[in-house]
Amino acid sequence: MTPPEATVQGQDGRGTEPPPAVSVFLTLAKRADFLRAAQARRQGAAGFLLQARRRREDEPQPDAIRVGYTCSKKLGNAVARNRAKRRLREIARMVIPLHGRPGWDYVLVGRPGATATRDFADLQADLVRALERIHADKP
Repeated sequence: MTPPEATVQGQDGRGTEPPPAVSVFLTLAKRADFLRAAQARRQGAAGFLLQARRRREDEPQPDAIRVGYTCSKKLGNAVARNRAKRRLREIARMVIPLHGRPGWDYVLVGRPGATATRDFADLQADLVRALERIHADKP
């Protein structure tokens, strides 16, 4: 299997660029966005906590999917926190474009002893399940 950034060989022997996975996928950066997500829906998983909220129509980027990542010092030193965030970024890159919804903000919060050590395939499955539960219609 070729990596997603590799060029695909066309019929004429020239490389063609693969299509982008998602047209609009942004990273949350402002503290206020993280705080708004923390007050909205939450779904726990074995490797992380997912916080999600639907943005209002008058907020910027109404059709974009925005994702944030946070890991507290409870996870360990900077090396451990950065490793956990890299793993969260990668599962988000692979899962959220397929299962997330435009107009939503998602925040992945790392868990001590789980985010950095849990099997990667299990983390992906956790995120798929968490997104399904977040988006399930509540009676």
